[in-house]
Amino acid sequence: MSSRREFIENSLIGAGGMLFFLKSDALGKAVNAIENAGKSKVRLPLTEDENFWSQIQSAFDLDRSIIHLNSGGVSASPGDVHAAYKRYLDYSNQAPSYYMWRHIEPHIELVREKLSKVYGCDKEEIAITRNASESLEAIQFGMELKPGDEVIATTQAYGRMLTTWEQRVRRDGIVLKKVVIPTPLFNKEDYIESIREAITGKTKAIMVMHVINITGQITPVLDISRMAHEKGIPVICDGAHSFNHFPFTQKELECDFFGTSLHKWTYAPVGTGMLFIKKEWIPKIWSLMAAPEVMDNDIRKFEEIGTHPAASHNAIAEALAFNEIISVERKAKRLRYLHHLWVDRLKKYDNVKFMVNVEDDSQWCGIMTVDIDGVDVAKLANYLLKEHHIYLIPIVHDEFKCIRVTPNVYSLKSEIDYFGDVMESVARGEVDEVMAN
Repeated sequence: MSSRREFIENSLIGAGGMLFFLKSDALGKAVNAIENAGKSKVRLPLTEDENFWSQIQSAFDLDRSIIHLNSGGVSASPGDVHAAYKRYLDYSNQAPSYYMWRHIEPHIELVREKLSKVYGCDKEEIAITRNASESLEAIQFGMELKPGDEVIATTQAYGRMLTTWEQRVRRDGIVLKKVVIPTPLFNKEDYIESIREAITGKTKAIMVMHVINITGQITPVLDISRMAHEKGIPVICDGAHSFNHFPFTQKELECDFFGTSLHKWTYAPVGTGMLFIKKEWIPKIWSLMAAPEVMDNDIRKFEEIGTHPAASHNAIAEALAFNEIISVERKAKRLRYLHHLWVDRLKKYDNVKFMVNVEDDSQWCGIMTVDIDGVDVAKLANYLLKEHHIYLIPIVHDEFKCIRVTPNVYSLKSEIDYFGDVMESVARGEVDEVMAN
């Protein structure tokens, strides 16, 4: 195993060595990286070109004394995004009611336009929210349902979304049907069939996750949408972990509703999200907070949340620019490459189980989950943080347990290699303190 000292030295003098000193002009660094790609004497696939990715990494102002492997929770913003956010806040503070509402707030319309271009829909179908939960709850609480109406979700749906449905069960007498899906999922037809079998004449909505947050599984949303629409059932897609994670558009999902957090894979400020609603559904959904009748057909009724900082949503534009420069397709390839660095080492051990089909890259991207037989995942997560400064989270579900590993474009190859070293020692049974009692 690499020693701690060797790891630190590699981080300082390797491809990412300048990261500790280059802390500004994030977009400029990304542009330079693209312009310089392929000029190196050592010709490598761009996914593996550490000189290229070191310039991308230097756009982020990270604490490198911690190895950040929980990007699935919240991602860091590039320096330019964070600077724009602070700049808007400082400007607003000079004359809040005037500068914020007259100068900054109107710019939300350009942000709406940019988001719609990335997602591939009409700008009048995009609301800017504070996170995926707010986006999805707007649909879950805003949809008219009566006692006995059924909604379908899976047992692996995000906890808050299940809690939301369960509140409607208590309040309105609806029926929530939670479907169990195979883990790992080797055949997408098994997923589709699980949903199909739960549908009845009383089914009024189906909620699916585009990327399951506790496994990393990418689900066949398009197939579910087409199956549901044949029966006149709308589909709500939880895209908290998919937008700007890997490339896709609305045409590749065909869902009726889509909610996401922009502080994850988009790198926007914390507390930014997006809600897509097909135009024909906008007048049928009540907003979480009251809006005047004149807004019944306006997507903006879902933004009527009272006074809030305009700085947050305006800085989304900077984050979208950063993603556009590096390209989401290039990002996805890099994320899969980083995972293969450690996954390919661990899959040779018989006691290691992954929650997705690691042999099929189309089934996963930046989120990977793994369990080692006999290991307590909570103890493992604590050991990784305490002894190796590797931060990730344990997942304990009724159907499985695992740790979730989510690197990002700012992750160094040396960090992932080091993580692989530590995990191999655990797989070999060399770390007693992580074993289950």
